[in-house]
Amino acid sequence: MKDEPAAVREAQTNPQRRMAERLGELLVREQRLAARDLEQALAAQAEMGGMLGRVLIRLGLLSEMDVARTLAQQLGVPLVTATEFPAEPVEVARLRPDYLLAHAILPLRIDGPRLRVAMAVPQDAFLLRAIELATGLQVVPALALESELQAGLERLYVEQEAIEEEDGAHSGSGGGDGGEFVEHLKDLASEAPVIRMVNQIIGRVIDLRASDIHIEPFEDGLHIRYRVDGVLQDAELADGALAAAVTSRIKLLAHLNIAERRLPQDGRIKTRVKGHELDLRVSTLPTVYGESVVMRVLDRASIRLNLEDMGFSSDTLERYRTLLERPHGILLVTGPTGSGKTTTLYASLAKLDATALKILTVEDPVEYQLGGVNQVQVQPQIGLSFAHALRSILRQDPDIIMIGEMRDTETAQIAVQSALTGHLVLSTLHTNTAAAAIVRLEDMGVERYLITSTINGVLAQRLVRKLCPHCRKPIELPEASLERSGLDRFLPEGVRTVHAAAGCPECKHTGYLGRTSVHELFVMDDAAHEAILSGADATTLHAVARRSGMLSLYEDGLRKVAAGVTSLEEVMRVTQG
Repeated sequence: MKDEPAAVREAQTNPQRRMAERLGELLVREQRLAARDLEQALAAQAEMGGMLGRVLIRLGLLSEMDVARTLAQQLGVPLVTATEFPAEPVEVARLRPDYLLAHAILPLRIDGPRLRVAMAVPQDAFLLRAIELATGLQVVPALALESELQAGLERLYVEQEAIEEEDGAHSGSGGGDGGEFVEHLKDLASEAPVIRMVNQIIGRVIDLRASDIHIEPFEDGLHIRYRVDGVLQDAELADGALAAAVTSRIKLLAHLNIAERRLPQDGRIKTRVKGHELDLRVSTLPTVYGESVVMRVLDRASIRLNLEDMGFSSDTLERYRTLLERPHGILLVTGPTGSGKTTTLYASLAKLDATALKILTVEDPVEYQLGGVNQVQVQPQIGLSFAHALRSILRQDPDIIMIGEMRDTETAQIAVQSALTGHLVLSTLHTNTAAAAIVRLEDMGVERYLITSTINGVLAQRLVRKLCPHCRKPIELPEASLERSGLDRFLPEGVRTVHAAAGCPECKHTGYLGRTSVHELFVMDDAAHEAILSGADATTLHAVARRSGMLSLYEDGLRKVAAGVTSLEEVMRVTQG
């Protein structure tokens, strides 16, 4: 290619790593980037893969425009912005729209024998050669911002009339200005103040030990809240005018469709904050004042994969381990969202010998990668549902199967068949009590005789906040309160002292620091077997299990109150007495 700059040809023949280092050196020389930040970015690139420019943007060290200006200088190619994109698609023979979209190529114009194109990766020699061979034209590449390129391609080649109308309504003019509004959003999302703000919002989860970030637009501004130890805490109120830019920035990081603001979307962000590798599960939801964003935080460094550290009482843990050691059957973990079910399953799998056993999981999403365990990510958009994945993995000759969640009748029935054919199946259900899981399986169409033949046990659990060890205070309860609450069963005779929350700087004046679990373990014994076959409801099954020695969630919580681990108020809040 005659018009191709020498810098581009040189970049195309050198290894990607060397090119990344040259880009980094140029950014440092121009004082756009600190040398220490470059080292961090190169380390992240070695771990995550991808191009250095994209890594720098994802880490929030530079804006997309800053990287693009330096990269264009390095490659010796022009930098084009959205204002220079054509208003109508440039027709190029033998270049199909789906090919352009798939490879992020935007034809700008044809100048005689030359085809000028905007690309996110103009140094891709193979792609340039492929275009030349397909079109017979001499390709002259230019660099464009990836976000602008995506918006331009969607505007020109994807039929999105509904989105354009929506964008037009927001921009205060006709649907034709929708693409410009989306591009404006992307410009805002790439500004340094917005990048800094989003990085600060995400960064605070480490200091606060938060499990979720809630970003909610209301009439009076953008509310930012964090869920700490299961309880939401207000953090700050930002200017409502920033709502669209902040949401757009998060969508870009999560690889979501920035133009779609009328439908809920789900995505993921992987990032490093203060030495912690965070996996954020992002959910957006359209509301009256804009899009509400919730980011669920998985801190891979802090996940506990040891059953002994998860708050099990010694007798419950011993019985649970016995169920886990059975060669076949179903073991269920139940509780509401955010009650630690998946972590318990991971810790259970970590107890098993992955070198001697074939362990397969089907999850949505795969939250934590376990050594020696084959994990499958469900992808409903391409038809890979729980049921579909389960049918396939049974041909893989597994010993143990973990199903992230039993969501439908088909999944439940395949799980039962797997247990009957000699597999140990671990899974979760959304029910309030252990006994209610049996009735839920009946509702899902599993016959009672199959339930009694396959279910080994059901573990219900909740997470309760632990009292801060630095400030918890002893209180003495009246005899009547001890009897009414049932605490007298778990305290030594004559003792009426328990502990309550106080508040200090260590726990940020909440009185609580960290969480632990309370459990109830339903075991399928002869009495439960008979009760299920006779058609007992959840209340009756619960009573049968209590007579066999099961302690309820509330009673297990009372044991932790008596031990000074948590407060009576906290147990009442979580288990509702």
